[in-house]
Amino acid sequence: MADQTDLAIELKNISKSFGAVQANKNIHLQVKKGTIHGIVGENGAGKSTLMSILYGFYKADEGEIFVNGKLTQIHNSKEAIAAGIGMVHQHFMLVENFSLLENVILGAEGGQMLAKGEAHAREELQRLQKDYGLTVDPDALVEDVSVGQQQRVEILKALYRGAEILILDEPTGVLTPSEVEQLFKILHQLKNQGTTIILITHKLREIMQITDNVSVMRQGEIVADRETKNTSPQELAELMVGRSVLLKVDKQPAQPKENLLEIKGLEYIDDDGVKRIKNIDLHVRSGEILGIAGVSGNGQSLLLEIIAGITKATKGEMYIKGKKVDILGGVDAADIRALGVAHVPEDRHEMGLVLDFEEWENSILGHQNEPHHSIGQIFKQGVIREDARKMMDEFDIRPRNERLKSSKFSGGNQQKIVIAREINSNPDILLVGQPTRGVDIGAIEYIHKQIIAMRDAGAAVLLVSVELDEILSLSDRTIVMFDGFISGERVTSETNDADLGLLMAGIDDQQTKQPQTEGAN
Repeated sequence: MADQTDLAIELKNISKSFGAVQANKNIHLQVKKGTIHGIVGENGAGKSTLMSILYGFYKADEGEIFVNGKLTQIHNSKEAIAAGIGMVHQHFMLVENFSLLENVILGAEGGQMLAKGEAHAREELQRLQKDYGLTVDPDALVEDVSVGQQQRVEILKALYRGAEILILDEPTGVLTPSEVEQLFKILHQLKNQGTTIILITHKLREIMQITDNVSVMRQGEIVADRETKNTSPQELAELMVGRSVLLKVDKQPAQPKENLLEIKGLEYIDDDGVKRIKNIDLHVRSGEILGIAGVSGNGQSLLLEIIAGITKATKGEMYIKGKKVDILGGVDAADIRALGVAHVPEDRHEMGLVLDFEEWENSILGHQNEPHHSIGQIFKQGVIREDARKMMDEFDIRPRNERLKSSKFSGGNQQKIVIAREINSNPDILLVGQPTRGVDIGAIEYIHKQIIAMRDAGAAVLLVSVELDEILSLSDRTIVMFDGFISGERVTSETNDADLGLLMAGIDDQQTKQPQTEGAN
């Protein structure tokens, strides 16, 4: 037990319920000053609820919060900020058409800093940048800078408000490997300057790389506290799930056969005249997984939507099982589905689910007119619900209630509903966008096994993921998209995250190393 004077945060007996669901149960947590403390756990383990209590979004039903050894009442984020606590959310809270400086001071206009005017605020921002290595252009607009720069602005916002304790929620989810490396350098600098950092992440490799201590949550409770140097990814995974977990994807070499999906010269121009997809050529063969890596927003999701028949291409050709398909306007999503294509969209809320539908209804969405599910316009509700219950058991969808509205499930369990439905349709071609986003580590293991099993059964799988570990583990070939075009292609077994990271920034290091041809200048 640490001396209270050494603690930046101490939570005692924290409990919080939402109706019948107890999100936090009698939690004790100690975070030492000037350290980086990781918190890991499955979806629904209570991590976000606990941090929301610390930052004042929720009020605990029971328990006490001590900040720097002092009992502190935190009823809202204003009181958290006053106590020296800042938070950087997973989805940045920035105004895109404001400058970086304006975003940093937004909400603190009445504070002491701004009383002396914008010049003083700019001076303070320069000091923070120098002290912590957080270099940004204060006059640039948010919409014109990279995601990594936007994250720096969020950190600067917290420091500007006097944060000595910084909570980061999944901070690397939208960063390239080089941006992750830069972030970790910044976090080390913050730590060296005395800032205490609480890091919520599902990436165990990052926990091992950056944290000093880690707490593991399961089913609303803290089940273990470890010094990071005395634990391992395997132990943390088992503590999170409560059973042994296979972290490494176990698969045999692919045995690819004929092309099932082929794209030639694909282009897409949006309503504003911006070319979002640029001359894409690709093919996916039976019995292989083609991974598409890239920072979110570089055209990968749009590419999947075009292939799935949701969005019409501006130019190009597509062939499914050797048959030309009119992607310029002649087919829709139902037509593509009828050709044996299943689609797990990146945005499960917008495209994967009807949140007001019950789980059993979403379990057949897009397949509702198949003879197994209906006779004419009449659903076979008994059959559908029984199938839904089986899928819930197989994919560990919680709670096991097919009559529950899909909006009532956690994000990870909503994802499992979509994954289960699409894999259960036994497609010839599986399009997968971010298959394990927000999913428990135990379910990740299962989903990966199912994707590999589909490949081994002869399906062609096109996998889009921002998780490089996932791309490197699952795919047989990998292409990288940058700014709407393919910046490079690799045999996955012959590449690594550093190589792919360069491609994600639009740099093909292999091409720059090619010897000049004879006679070249």
